[in-house]
Amino acid sequence: MIAVQHVRRLSNTTNHHLSFLSPHSPKPTTSPPPEDSSVIADLILKTDPQNLPRTLETLPFQWTPILVNKVLKRLWNHAPKALQFFKILDHHPTYIHSPDSFDHAIDVSARMRDYKTLWSLVARMRNLRLGPNPKTFAIITERYVSAGKPDRALKIFLSMHEHDCPQNLVTFNTFLDVLCKSNRAEMAYKLFKVFRGRFRADTISYNIIANGFCLIKRTPKALDIMKEMVERGLDPSLTTYNILLKGFFRAGQIKEAWGFFLQMKKRKCEIDVVTYTTVVHGFGVAGEVKKAQKVFDEMLELGVLPSVATYNAMIQILCKKNSVENAMVVFKEMVRKGYCPNSTTYNLVIRGLCHAGEMDRAIEYLGRMKDDECEPNVQTYNVVIRHYCEEGEIEKSLELFERMGTGDCLPNLDTYNILVSAMFVRKKSDDVLVAGKLIIEMVDRGFMPRKFTFNRVLNGLLLTGNQDFAKEILRLQSRCGRLLRQFRL
Repeated sequence: MIAVQHVRRLSNTTNHHLSFLSPHSPKPTTSPPPEDSSVIADLILKTDPQNLPRTLETLPFQWTPILVNKVLKRLWNHAPKALQFFKILDHHPTYIHSPDSFDHAIDVSARMRDYKTLWSLVARMRNLRLGPNPKTFAIITERYVSAGKPDRALKIFLSMHEHDCPQNLVTFNTFLDVLCKSNRAEMAYKLFKVFRGRFRADTISYNIIANGFCLIKRTPKALDIMKEMVERGLDPSLTTYNILLKGFFRAGQIKEAWGFFLQMKKRKCEIDVVTYTTVVHGFGVAGEVKKAQKVFDEMLELGVLPSVATYNAMIQILCKKNSVENAMVVFKEMVRKGYCPNSTTYNLVIRGLCHAGEMDRAIEYLGRMKDDECEPNVQTYNVVIRHYCEEGEIEKSLELFERMGTGDCLPNLDTYNILVSAMFVRKKSDDVLVAGKLIIEMVDRGFMPRKFTFNRVLNGLLLTGNQDFAKEILRLQSRCGRLLRQFRL
């Protein structure tokens, strides 16, 4: 069956997913059971936007902040539906949104770069005397920084008091962390030097700056930050040493990392599970599997109990650098010892099985996640979808993609990018049509395709003689601000 026919069949069976193929969804005939966020989210996705207010009115239960937040999280990857749901309940006669729900809606708006809606929500919070609070501004500044607007984010941080949310050491540290985690350590350090006196910078402040330089592999500068910290009368914490240790490994300075670890031991630092996990993971990533295993064994001998993160590090190392079967031994050992694997554990195991060509076992573990009360997340699905695409199993990847269409786990930007790229592997005209339809759905769900993605699909449609569809994509590209002037149809 060709890909486009496959997608049409899938769309017709579920109606709500790949909605561009079935624009008129039937009204749902059943109401979800009370407080089942997954079923409610699925109902919202299936219901036509015009009918959604009436549908929500007829639901036979009381809305609570906890339930609303669960539904918003499930709708995270369908931003327009999430915002519509939020706005409908904002006019509910008895229910009032919590600050957390406002923060969810503000985050969704910021992700879509819909700044007008973002600030109208902030104003609404103020009117209801629900905020904004420090968490709200952390979300806003992080989104502005990730959108390439760090200077605007700084202005927002400095204007917090105008929204009745004064700056303090905690908000200062949070903003420094936002800058550092976006690889803007230099900007963060300049800001730090200007305001450290005003906010009375503490050990956490210095740790954030040191980590920022470690993230961009500038370990000498991170060491300077630690020295400066000591000179100002602050004692480095174990977290400080763990940050620097991880920084050496990240920069590929394995010899320096090991020497630093030995110095920590010599100075009788209270080395914890985080320290050992850092060393195990660092050696493993560098391909030193035997050394990683030796450190892991030493940890057990000294009575330091491994965490789930430690086992995850070992599983990742063995999957990448050794063998998936050895990784499975570690997985079974952690379960036998009473540890509960988390979604990261399962994702690592499933990825390892996929790379080993053991797809049946990978799908088996995908099913096992729910049995262990650990729902597959979007990263889980993306791992399997990517592997199917790499193996040329396009139909299977689309089937799995279709399973993501309910309120359980919606596809994200990476999911769409994986599938759109896969539609050009077989060089079939029908696959290019599917790529075009996926682009439309991406935009409908609040995602912004890259210029490269738009142009690749446009070229594919033009080369396969789909001029009308190409015009539709070109109009969409123009609306999204991704238009290149040289395109003329």
